[in-house]
Amino acid sequence: MRILVINPGSTSTKISVFDDDTNIFTESIFHDAPLLLSFPTTNDQLPYRKQVVLSILEKHSIDIASIDVFVGRGGCAYSQKEGVMIIDRKLYEDTRDDKGGSDHPAKLGVMMAYEFGTQYSKPMFTLNPTNVDEFDDIARITGLKGVYRRAQSHVLNQKGVARLYAAKLGKSYEECSFIVCHIDGGITVAAHKNGRMIDGTEGAGGDGPFTPTRLGSIPIMEIAKYLETHTPQELEAMCSRSGGFVSHFGTSDSDKVHKMVEDGDVHASLVWKTMGYQLCKSIGAMAAVLSGNVDAIILTGGLLRFDDIAEEVRRRTGWIAPVVLYPGEVEQEEMAGEVLKVMRGEIKANAYTGKPVFSGFPWDENQELK
Repeated sequence: MRILVINPGSTSTKISVFDDDTNIFTESIFHDAPLLLSFPTTNDQLPYRKQVVLSILEKHSIDIASIDVFVGRGGCAYSQKEGVMIIDRKLYEDTRDDKGGSDHPAKLGVMMAYEFGTQYSKPMFTLNPTNVDEFDDIARITGLKGVYRRAQSHVLNQKGVARLYAAKLGKSYEECSFIVCHIDGGITVAAHKNGRMIDGTEGAGGDGPFTPTRLGSIPIMEIAKYLETHTPQELEAMCSRSGGFVSHFGTSDSDKVHKMVEDGDVHASLVWKTMGYQLCKSIGAMAAVLSGNVDAIILTGGLLRFDDIAEEVRRRTGWIAPVVLYPGEVEQEEMAGEVLKVMRGEIKANAYTGKPVFSGFPWDENQELK
C-alpha cells in the first residue's frame, strides 16, 4: 500500500512516500518568509504548495496516480480529540475557513490531501492536528469572561516523541508526566500528564516564546499601541508568519540568523538568546502545571541542530527534570504508521464532528454551574 504523507510547516513543505511501513523517501523544501508572505493568506499558498509536492514526486519518479492513500497534517478546523481522522468535505471546508479560530500552514496538509484524494478517488486521512484539545478547564480561563485560551500546538510531533521516550523508560505514555517542547519555525511547549496535553502555549496565537516566524507573548497594552498604526490583519500575520526573526531581520532562515550570531552581530545575538530565554520561561510554567512532578523535559524540532538551544535549556531548567533530545521530528512516521493501522483494520479512524471539544461553560449561557 503506497502512502503519501504531506506535512506543510511554517517554513517548509515535507513529504514522504511509504510502501506499507517502508519509507521510500522523505524530502523537505525550505521556504523563506519573504516568499510565503508574497501570498496574502495561508490559503493562497495552496496552489504553490501543491506544485512543490508534485515536483518532489516527479523528482523521485513517482506518479501521483500510484498513491493509494493520502495523509495530510492538519489544523484550523474545530478542535477534536486525538487520533486518526477521515478527511471529508466538511473537514476540508472548516479547515479552509479557519473555524477553529487560528491560521496555521499545517491546514494545507488536509487541504492538499483532500484535493488529491478527491481527484484520484483515494482515501484521505489526518492525524493529531494542531487543534487537538485535551486541556483541563483550569487552563482555559482568562481574566476576561467569555475569552478562553485555546489548545493549539504541535500535537503530532509532541505526542510522537513523548510515546517514544515513555517506551524507552519502560512505561506507557499514559503513565508519564512530560514537558514537551517543539522548537522550529514555530515553538510550542506543553504539559503532558497521563496521556493528555493538559496545558500548553498557543504558538500561532501570540503566546509563549517568539520564534523565527511568530511574535510570541507581548503585554496586551503594547499590542493595543501597535494596532493604532497597524491593521488586525497585520497583527494576525505577525502571530504566525511575519513575527520573530522575520520582524527583526526580514528572514525566517535560522541558519542565516545563527551565522550572524557566530559573526558577533549584537542584535542577532540578543534576539537569539532571548528566544531561548523565553522558551525556558515557558518550560518553568509547565513545571508548575505539573506540580513539579516531571519525568523529563523533551526537546524536539529542527532548531535542535543548533547546540546552544539545548545547552540553554539544560542550564536554566535542568534542575526540574532530565532534558532529553529528539532532533527533527517523527511526524512522517507517525502519520504513515497510524493510517496504515487503519487501512489494515487494526484501529478505527475518527469521523470529524464539526463541533469543538470545548464550546464554553454553563455560565456562558446564563446557566448555573451544575
